[in-house]
Amino acid sequence: MKNLLLAVAFVLVSGCASITNDPMVPVALSFSNASSGKCDLSNKRGSWSSSIPNTVSIRRSDDHLQYRCRTKAGEEVTGSIPSTMGGKIVASAVFLDFGIVDSITDKHREYPASYVIPVPVSE
Repeated sequence: MKNLLLAVAFVLVSGCASITNDPMVPVALSFSNASSGKCDLSNKRGSWSSSIPNTVSIRRSDDHLQYRCRTKAGEEVTGSIPSTMGGKIVASAVFLDFGIVDSITDKHREYPASYVIPVPVSE
């Protein structure tokens, strides 16, 4: 009986825990040819528009961050920035709630702190 009460207490204490990541992550963006321009960014959690170079606050997501950009010279660039799994998810999975809450909210996902958008060299 004592073990059962201990097990129930453990489940109640750790049932809805989450790691402490903010839902938004800053990503510093620039073009490879050092030009300026504008980008439209999107993932399944939201859409953002920004001038480049700039640091944009992006909502964490488990899918790639898609970008569609245009430099001041008129060059169009499209692509994506991969999302990776942060190291804190391991601690969450082992010690807290098996990572369930963070898997639902994507707070365990990361985008790189800075990313250089490749612009092809025009001839």
